[in-house]
Amino acid sequence: MLYRKSIVFYCFKFLKQLHLTLLNNTRNGIVIIIRLFSILCQFRNGGDSMDNKKALDILENLKKVIIGKDDVLEKVLITILAKGHLLIEDVPGVGKTTLVKTLARSMNLSYKRVQFTPDLMPSDIIGVSIYDKDTGAFTFKKGAIFNQIFLADEINRTSPKTQSSLLQAMEEGEVSTEEGHYILEKPFMVLATQNPLEYQGTFPLPEAQLDRFLMRLSLGYPDKSYEIEILKNYQSIKKLNLIEPVASQEDILNMQSIVDNLTVHDDIIDYIVSISNATRDFRDLQLGVSPRASIDLLKAAKAKAFLAGRDYVIPDDVKSMVTSVLGHRIILSPEAKIERKSVEEVLKEVLSRMYVPVSMK
Repeated sequence: MLYRKSIVFYCFKFLKQLHLTLLNNTRNGIVIIIRLFSILCQFRNGGDSMDNKKALDILENLKKVIIGKDDVLEKVLITILAKGHLLIEDVPGVGKTTLVKTLARSMNLSYKRVQFTPDLMPSDIIGVSIYDKDTGAFTFKKGAIFNQIFLADEINRTSPKTQSSLLQAMEEGEVSTEEGHYILEKPFMVLATQNPLEYQGTFPLPEAQLDRFLMRLSLGYPDKSYEIEILKNYQSIKKLNLIEPVASQEDILNMQSIVDNLTVHDDIIDYIVSISNATRDFRDLQLGVSPRASIDLLKAAKAKAFLAGRDYVIPDDVKSMVTSVLGHRIILSPEAKIERKSVEEVLKEVLSRMYVPVSMK
């Protein structure tokens, strides 16, 4: 059903575009006709759908607690389906911690929040070896990182040394100590928050750390109508307390495996690499994205396709993830900053210059 709705949407989209294009450029109109024909052929063949019910159930749980932010919530879920980590850059009081708690409860995963402060030490996160005088041996006491959902609240308020203690866990899913190596229980996800407006007493995350986050998102302030609803219901029983698990650890691992194995056409791969290459040689960018970013964009697009009920990726899956996946990894050029261009505007311009593949599967 999701597949058929997607096909109908694309048909209407291309027909509208075709009407406008034929009035100005017949050649471009022919290209659109070919693309539309490709979509209709897939509809005739029936398409392929995925069993994504558990993922949609998790999404519904998130929507019960966080009101009016459906697009952001979908990307949060996409991040964990893609085995990624998430950076939430936002002002205080918009529901970041509540979001993470709801996510952990919906999936029945262990959760720990740590407030990052200037005096926080790596041992507070990783753990510490404690000497047992009775046995004469050291025993390793695990730190907060040994939870499946780890919230690093205000990550930029602690020292770079403490920030870097997360790198191995985020990249390799394990922790190394003097006592040995410890494999973190899967699924494992780091969610970090930072306030984009406060700079005093903060330590900006280095590029190497930012590159470990699959996405950067912002909840933002709610619309007026949604904020009115929040005020009317804030004294009632917290909706978070009513949230029940709708998926298990095994369900999450299974969905992550399905996402890993989704079909990706070579043209889609080429499209992703072309976008990444364009950021490395673009006049408004001082720093482009790394190959890791290309991989993360592919993973996010596959998770997006799964959430839409498809077992293959289409160009719009990639487009919809570009800003969230690449935005925090690029650095604007001095000229772009002088012209007050935003990251979103620059990436939109990059996308506008890309050839969009016709193949859907």
